[in-house]
Amino acid sequence: MINLGPLIPRAHNGQVESKLPFSSVSQITLVFISQTEKLGFGEAIFFFMNTPVIPRTECRSLPQSCSVNAGSLQLRLSRYPRAAAGHLAAFLGARVVLRPSATAYRSVANGALSLSWQIFIRSTDCDRTLMSAEANLAGLYPPEGQQMFNPNISWQPIPVHTVPESEERLLKFPLTPCPRYEQLQNETRHSAEYINKTKENWQFLQMVANKTGIRDVSLDSVWSVYDTLFCEQAHKMDLPVWVTPDVMARLKQLKDFGFEFLFGIHKRVEKARLQGGVLLDDIRKNLTRAANVSAHLNLKVLAYSAHDTTLVALQMALDVYNKIQAPYASCHLFELYQEDDGNFSVEMFFRNESGKEPFPLTIPGCQHKCPLQRFLELTDPIVPQDWKQECQVASTIHDTELFVGLAVCGSILLLLIILLLTVLFRIQSQPPGYRHVSNEGEEQA
Repeated sequence: MINLGPLIPRAHNGQVESKLPFSSVSQITLVFISQTEKLGFGEAIFFFMNTPVIPRTECRSLPQSCSVNAGSLQLRLSRYPRAAAGHLAAFLGARVVLRPSATAYRSVANGALSLSWQIFIRSTDCDRTLMSAEANLAGLYPPEGQQMFNPNISWQPIPVHTVPESEERLLKFPLTPCPRYEQLQNETRHSAEYINKTKENWQFLQMVANKTGIRDVSLDSVWSVYDTLFCEQAHKMDLPVWVTPDVMARLKQLKDFGFEFLFGIHKRVEKARLQGGVLLDDIRKNLTRAANVSAHLNLKVLAYSAHDTTLVALQMALDVYNKIQAPYASCHLFELYQEDDGNFSVEMFFRNESGKEPFPLTIPGCQHKCPLQRFLELTDPIVPQDWKQECQVASTIHDTELFVGLAVCGSILLLLIILLLTVLFRIQSQPPGYRHVSNEGEEQA
């Protein structure tokens, strides 16, 4: 989930400075706002990205050696999202209070109607991301004062927007269709790192295939085995006998490698341009727009509720991925500060552990407090200029050019043939002209 919120004064010594009025400049944020005393007083703009706290309910039991049948697993999983959503709402509400700038951030709106104007929430068209967005909002914006429409309901309606999955081109990764990306994935499967990893784990993968009844378990697909077993384990179900702690640890390691395979290992920068760079392009535009103080935007919060692959794609594009799948409710924050001299700087944080402050992230080639212009320069190579064009493979481009050339030549030839036939037809259809015919007398004379 990504949030775009109002300008929040930078904190001094853990206290929020409130001398300046809030500006209408847009910002991207959610709950966790870091303090940086060394920069002094300034105004902040934040981005926030999270994975859903609610796990996949489509987890299915394995064909063989299942600890429970599919019906029992689905029944238990169907109950979990509601409990997880309630836990997230309470958790985020508590965490917001712990943040020094929480009071300032919460004051971006003074009513449900204002919230609907100032906040735009975007989610993928998936139950768990939609519910996660709603739970986040419930924890972040509990009604107060006039916002309370029912004293027994500590909740206020905030719209969450989405697009059909078939039209999703921003938050659901990997982005498809993209022939060049598929070509890069095939090249990755033939890379030395991938081949060596497969050889090292070949017997283990065969064992998993035999125990589960799943054919062709590979580094690409082993994540689904771990995902199902993890869901069962989280619900206190008895795992199959063969699933020892060592097996789970190895499955997790291979699952993490599978996520890295999606967006890295081979030609990471080009993959980034076709995947995470698309989202990063949107983030860059919003940061730039937010830094334009003359824009006077009414929008205060822009939030995205997305997936673990969304986070991995973004972090691989930024080259800050820690090679570990992000846990539920993780978030990536971009904080844009306006300093006393009027310049802007970007700071990134990653929250993947409860009870701790987000971990600072530093983009290679810059310090943690990275000047906005430098941040844009460093990320420019991983932002696509024309995604559809870059997704084409070379042979496809050449074939297309050849097809177009042949089509043009064929059209010209057809027109010439039609023109020639027209001329011949007109000549054939003209009446004969005057012609002198001699008679016998003239011949004898």
